[in-house]
Amino acid sequence: MFGSRDGLKCSRQRALSRTYNKLWRDAQEQVSDLLSEELPEEPLRPERDRVVFFQRLASLYVRYTQIFRHLEETYDQILHPQKRRVIRGLLDSTMGRVLELKNEMVEKEFSEFHYMDDIILDLKLTPEDLEIPIPRYFLSERSKVLHDRQQMLSSILDLMGIADKPKPAVEGRTLSLEDAVKMIQVSERARQGRLRAQFMREIQRDEERQRRLKHRDVSAVSAEQAAVQIQKLWRGFIQRKRTKQEREEEMIFLGMAMEPSLPQPSPAAVLVSANQARRRVRQEEHEEDFQKALVAITSSLRETEGPDMRETMKEQIRQWFIECHDATGSFPDYPEEEDGGSALIFAAKTPQQLVEELKAEDEEEVNKRSGGKEQTKDKEKGKDTEEDEEPGLKMLPSAFLSELQSGHTTFSEVWKNRDESKNFSQRHDAELIKEEKRKEIEAEIRLQVDELMRQELANWKLSVDREKGGKARTAGKKKKGSKSGKKKKKEKDLTADRTTESLYRELVEEGLLKPAENVRLQDYIGDYSYLGTTLRQMDIEPMPSLSDVRQLIPLYAILPLGSQVLHEKAPLVKALLLVGPSGVGKKMLVHAICQETGANLFDLSPLNLVGKYPGRSGLQMMLHVVFKVARLLQPSVVWIGDAEKMFYKKVPKEEKECDPKRLKKDLPKVLKSIRGEDRILIIGTTCSPLDADLKSLCKVYTKIILIPRPDYGTRYIMWEELIVRSGGVVTSTLDLSSLAKVSDGYTPGHMVQVVRKVLTEHRLQRLAKCPLLAVEFVSHLAKIDPIFQEQEEALKAWYAKTPLGKKRAKAALGREGEVDAPQKGSKGAKKKGKK
Repeated sequence: MFGSRDGLKCSRQRALSRTYNKLWRDAQEQVSDLLSEELPEEPLRPERDRVVFFQRLASLYVRYTQIFRHLEETYDQILHPQKRRVIRGLLDSTMGRVLELKNEMVEKEFSEFHYMDDIILDLKLTPEDLEIPIPRYFLSERSKVLHDRQQMLSSILDLMGIADKPKPAVEGRTLSLEDAVKMIQVSERARQGRLRAQFMREIQRDEERQRRLKHRDVSAVSAEQAAVQIQKLWRGFIQRKRTKQEREEEMIFLGMAMEPSLPQPSPAAVLVSANQARRRVRQEEHEEDFQKALVAITSSLRETEGPDMRETMKEQIRQWFIECHDATGSFPDYPEEEDGGSALIFAAKTPQQLVEELKAEDEEEVNKRSGGKEQTKDKEKGKDTEEDEEPGLKMLPSAFLSELQSGHTTFSEVWKNRDESKNFSQRHDAELIKEEKRKEIEAEIRLQVDELMRQELANWKLSVDREKGGKARTAGKKKKGSKSGKKKKKEKDLTADRTTESLYRELVEEGLLKPAENVRLQDYIGDYSYLGTTLRQMDIEPMPSLSDVRQLIPLYAILPLGSQVLHEKAPLVKALLLVGPSGVGKKMLVHAICQETGANLFDLSPLNLVGKYPGRSGLQMMLHVVFKVARLLQPSVVWIGDAEKMFYKKVPKEEKECDPKRLKKDLPKVLKSIRGEDRILIIGTTCSPLDADLKSLCKVYTKIILIPRPDYGTRYIMWEELIVRSGGVVTSTLDLSSLAKVSDGYTPGHMVQVVRKVLTEHRLQRLAKCPLLAVEFVSHLAKIDPIFQEQEEALKAWYAKTPLGKKRAKAALGREGEVDAPQKGSKGAKKKGKK
C-alpha cells in the first residue's frame, strides 16, 4: 500500500516536471519568434505612421508579457538547478525588455496608460493576461535575510513599547475640574444604565409570566392534530428552502447570477498549493547538492587536469615565440592582461576578421600621418547623412536583446535536444558542471602561466640582445591606465565609526524607519477600463481605472526594486509621485511595494520630521543616516507623505513652525547621488497637488501617476470582495448593482469604513436569518462626503500641466508628433523658411 502511494507521488512529480519543461519550451519558441522580428537580417525602415508604430510596440509588449508570465511560473516550480539558472537569466532579460517597451510606449504616446483592446482580441487573450506578475523569487531567495531583519525590527519595537508604557496613576493625586466632571458623568451614566437594564429585565419577566398563564387557559388539542400541524409547518419550510436553492442554482447555470465565493479554498486549490510548496522544498535540496557538487568537481578537475593544462599552455606559447622570431627576426610583445593575455594569441579568427583588423590598422596609421584631416571629413559626411536620413520612428536600442539571444542560444545548444530520460528526479548534470568549470580553471591557470611566460620572454629577449651586443630592451609595454587622472571626491562618511545595526536602531527609535503593513498588490482591487480605446478614438482622454494603476506599480517600482539587473540596465525611475483624492489607496500601494520586494520603509513625511534632527547639521546627519542604511540594506523605499507641503507656494501660518519645506533643497541633491546599483525608490503621495509649485515638484518626481475615483465596474467588484473578506455573504437579496451605482464618487477608503460599520459581530451572527440588504450600506454612505466631479476635474486639469500632460495635449492638437515634419536645423526647414 505504501509502495503504491510513493509510486503515485513519483509519477505525479514526473508529470509536473514534464509540464513545466513543456512550458519552458513553448516560451523559448515565442522568444525565438520575437527575436526574429526584432533582430531581422536587414534593418527595418523607419515608420512614418505613429499609430502603426505604436501598434507594433504594443503587440511586442503584450507578447513579452505572456512570455514573462510563463517563465516566472516555470522558474518558481522547475527542480533542475542548472535549468533554473538558464531560466533566471532569460526571465530577467524578458522583464527588462518589458520595461523598455513600456518606456518607449510612454514616450511615443505621451501617456502612462495604454489601451490595447484590439491586440487582446487578435491574440485571443483576456484583460487578466495583461497583469504583470511579481516574481516569487524576490522574497523566496531572501527569506532568511528578511526573517532576521523582521526579528530585529520587532525586538526594537517591543523595547520601545515597554519604555513608552504609561505609568500607573498614583493614589491621592489631584484631579483637574474637567477630569473630575468626566469621571462623575461616566459613573452616573453607568448607574442609570444598570437601573434601566434592571427595569427591562423585570418587564420581560412579567410578559413571560402573562404568556404562560394564557397558554394554560387554551383547551388541550389531541396529539394527532399537533403532529399534523408540526408536519405542515416543517414541510413548508423545507420546500421553500429547496425551491430557493434550486432557483439560485438555475440562475448560476444560465449565467444570470454569480456563484458566491467561498471563504474556504477548494480542495483542488489546497492540493495545488501543497504540491508547489513540496517542489520548493525539493528545489532547496537539489540546490544544496548542486553547490556541493560544484566544490567537489572543481577541486577534482584542478588536481587531475590542471597540471596538463599548464604544461600544454606553456608549450603553445613557447612555440608562438619561436614562430614569430623565425618569421620577423625578433620576439613579439606579450599581450597585456587587460587585453586577454595569451588567450588573445590563440583566439579563433576567420580570414575576414583578420583582413578587417589589418585594414583598421592601416587606416589608423594613415589617419595619424594625415593629422586627422580625414576624421573631420568623415564628421562632415556624417552630418550630411544625418540630414538625409529617412524621417520616421525607430525602435530605441535595447540593453536586453543580446542577453535574450544568448539565453535562447544556450537553450538550443544544450537543453533543447538533451536526453533526460534517466534523470527522473531532475538533479544536476555533472558533465555540464565539468564543461563550465574547465573554462574557469583554464582562465585561472592562464593568468598564472602568463606571469611566468612574460618573465621567460623577457629573459629570451635579454639573452638575444646580449648575443648581438646591443642594449637590453624593455620586456614589455607599460601597463595601461598609468595616466594620472582626477579622482572623484568621495563623500565624507559622517558615521564611519558606527555599525549598521546601531544606525538601524536609531532610525527605528526616531520613527523614521517603520514596519510595512501586511498588504499585497493583489489586495488593491480594480476592474479593467473597457471604454479607454473608444474614448481615445473620439479624442477624449479617459480617466484611468484602478486596474490601470495597479499595472503600473510593478513596472515602475516592484520589478526594478526586486532585481538588481533591471535596476542597473532598465530605464531608471528614481522618484515616483502618486496623486489622487484621499482614500484611493496611495498609502496602501506604498506598503504593498515594500511587502512584495521585502524593502525597508523610511518615512520622511514633513509631519514625521517635526522636532527630529534640528538644525542644518542635524538635517545633513539625518539624510546621511537614512540613505546609508537604505543602501546597505537595499531594496529600500523612502516615503514622503503629503508631498505637496515640501513645495508649498506659500506656507500656511499654522504650519510655519513645522517647517514643511525642510527637504526642498537637499532632496534633489540626494536624487542625483542615487545610481543604478542603488535599489532605492523615493515615493511621494499627495491628495492636494494644487497647493505645490508645479515646476519644482516635477523636477523631483519624474514619474507622476494619477489615481482616480473607482468607476462602476471597480465599485461592483470591490463591494462584493470587501463584504466577503469581512465575513459577510452575498446573496440575491443584496442588490450590488444599485449599491455600486449609488456609491458613485466614494473612494475605496470610504467603502471599507462602511463595511466595517455594517458587518459587526452581532450582524454577522444574524446573517442566516436576515440576509444583507443594500439599504444598510446606503444609510452609512449618506453620512460621508463623496469626492465630487469638480475635484476630479481639477486634478485632471493639474495633471495636464505636467510635462507629460503638455506633450499629450500638443500631440492631440497636432503641434507635436508630426513624423514627416522636418527637424529644426535641417535643409528642409531652411528651404521652407526661405519660401
